[in-house]
Amino acid sequence: MRPVPRRRLLASFGLAGGAIALGGRRSLGATTAPSEPPADGHGGNHRGHGGLGTVGRVDHERNGFDPHAILTDFDGGSVSRDATGRTVREYQIVATPREIEVAPGVFYEAWTYNGRVPGPTIRATQGDRVVIRFSNGSPHPHTMHFHGMHSAAMDGVPGAGEIYPGEEFTYDFLAEPFGTHLYHCHSLPLAQHIARGLYGGFIVDPPGGRPEANEMVFVLNGFDTNFDGENEVYAANTIAFAYMVDPIPIEAGQLQRAHVINIVEFDPLNSLHLHANFFHLYRTGTKLEPDEFTDIVSMGQAERHMIEFTYRERGRFMFHAHQTELAELGWMSFFEVR
Repeated sequence: MRPVPRRRLLASFGLAGGAIALGGRRSLGATTAPSEPPADGHGGNHRGHGGLGTVGRVDHERNGFDPHAILTDFDGGSVSRDATGRTVREYQIVATPREIEVAPGVFYEAWTYNGRVPGPTIRATQGDRVVIRFSNGSPHPHTMHFHGMHSAAMDGVPGAGEIYPGEEFTYDFLAEPFGTHLYHCHSLPLAQHIARGLYGGFIVDPPGGRPEANEMVFVLNGFDTNFDGENEVYAANTIAFAYMVDPIPIEAGQLQRAHVINIVEFDPLNSLHLHANFFHLYRTGTKLEPDEFTDIVSMGQAERHMIEFTYRERGRFMFHAHQTELAELGWMSFFEVR
């Protein structure tokens, strides 16, 4: 197929309801909506917000990961204690290439941590010792650079933690400060290593914990499927429209806590807008008290925040990027409040 720039696609398909057509293995030239018309938050219904969406479903089993599982599969590692009594969390991470399906029929040659995009959501408590045995099963050099505090030797950059094909390296550092963080490959060219899928969440809890809540992680990402320096697909947790096709079930009256991490390459800005509600915003998740009460937050690349909110009424409510182009190309989602 001859690749078509995404902005020309939006101009061509916008009046037809925001169909998505991509330069991957096949084009998607029609639209679908959720199996049931979603509530608009005001007692009415609409069909997929003007027909927005894609044809068919992604094969999560073939991909080896499911975006609904990624929401809540926080990985605490193998837990033990060292001679000082400190909690030690150990992980095995392998970098490997893998073809993944990012929208129905649209495949992408990803580079992965443990065979998935995003990589495992690593979780610890401030002060825990984190030990990561990292091995490279790919034909390219890779690293794991963690946002947080650590020694220069553990920084995960060329010359300090970069490994070549077949090599191994052990990262060993204390989890600090508490907050919503991330990790990603820092090998060169940096844009390619990030865009290919080498990133994941790194959640560090405060020593005393936080109030009980239903917790989720949203890694906001994009995919340049024809390698022209522009993304053709956007998503929360990799799969375009995943949470529009299958909305996320939550309970009315229950506190929701979401760790929102923006790692989109090639676009300077991303955002999250919550419909028919406001959220408490904890910038970078490094405070116990919120910084703001709002319904939208904008983020540059690698910026991340923790948000908390509660829905009072039942229904199907949108959340998505407020950059309309990103929403029309996959970063559109729903909560099903029960």
